Amino acid sequence: MQDAMVTTALTLPGFRVVRNLGVVRGITVRSRSIVGNLFGGLQSLFGGNITIYTNLCERARSDTYRLMCEHAQQQGANAIISVRYDATELMAGLTEVLCYGTAVIVERERPGASP
Repeated sequence: MQDAMVTTALTLPGFRVVRNLGVVRGITVRSRSIVGNLFGGLQSLFGGNITIYTNLCERARSDTYRLMCEHAQQQGANAIISVRYDATELMAGLTEVLCYGTAVIVERERPGASP
């Protein structure tokens, strides 16, 4: 699915929703490794961006986004609206990351058509 067809908005400009296929999601559970905790702890001593955790978070979000898009395509969607992320700490060092939205089928709006 093209990134341009995925939005956090309730609508997709230039398109109209012709069918709602329901909620789709991608989920991943990540843990910090002992090595990651060690390097993260060292980086935190100096302040600023703790890149090892930033990279872990970005990878988790990217994976869940991809899984959500795959789920939508399996449902026959050509777009996803109302996309959101959520994260929950399941236990110390173990985090669930969820990306979800509404899978829809959209058609391009006709220029000059009345609403």
